[in-house]
Amino acid sequence: MKFSLLMFVFAISTSIYAQEISNHYKIYDVKKQKSISMDDIITDMDQADVLFFGEDHNDSIGHYLEAELFKKLHLKYPLKTALSLEMFHTDVQPEVDEYLAGLISEKNFVKEGRAWGNYKDYKPLIEYAKQNKLKVIAANAATRYSNAVTMGGLKVLENFPKTSFNFLPSLPIDTAQGRYYEKFTETLGGHSMGSMKIYQTQNLWDATMSWSINKFLKTNRGFKVFQLNGRFHSDEKLGTLAKLKQLNPKLKILNISSFSDKSFTNPDWEKFKNLGDYIIITDPSIKRSY
Repeated sequence: MKFSLLMFVFAISTSIYAQEISNHYKIYDVKKQKSISMDDIITDMDQADVLFFGEDHNDSIGHYLEAELFKKLHLKYPLKTALSLEMFHTDVQPEVDEYLAGLISEKNFVKEGRAWGNYKDYKPLIEYAKQNKLKVIAANAATRYSNAVTMGGLKVLENFPKTSFNFLPSLPIDTAQGRYYEKFTETLGGHSMGSMKIYQTQNLWDATMSWSINKFLKTNRGFKVFQLNGRFHSDEKLGTLAKLKQLNPKLKILNISSFSDKSFTNPDWEKFKNLGDYIIITDPSIKRSY
């Protein structure tokens, strides 16, 4: 039986799982070289503007931690906390805002906002934002733009009308080289022209998310932004994080790399230290959310 985030929390509360949820994750501070708590990360946000949480999309424990960190960040900065999501596209910002304002139904929000299939994993964050009147940034590029770039490369965006750039970063979009490209091709397993266009799509997502965050912070100064994305987008401070730093070098950014690993009982933190400011390893024995 597979457990979603809500099912997992229910299981904990009904003693299906005897141990406390805190026994199913470990957090390591790379700079301090020691294990820490979620509260320690929130304390460090005094000196930062953006906190990236790089997740595995089907990690139930990771989703729980995201919701808890968001709540803690809001309690620390009640008037200056915002959520940014890879999981919603820039062109559905009106639907996000309408739902948060209580003007449309959840059914319409999920359908017309084109929520991911595993929306249940992110619903606790959206509902918390709604309850507490917090801003949520729909940060990612719409699929129609991604598909166009995958087929024709980034240059195809030059053919789109000006109105499309209400939802897209300005051109040109740089294609990151070096370590990020190496990681991508290692993951994809090839260097063909086809893979290069897919890599350009990856860069479109990174550019759009960084543009969305930076645009928000320009008009909402002093806010703390909690950005959720697949960890490839921010591990090693590459991808979206690197593009955000390029857009606004003055921003102070912290990042979390969270994933399940078989070394959970005795992690080799040295092995993972290049991934982020904080490493979260979750219990691989907990079923995935899908």
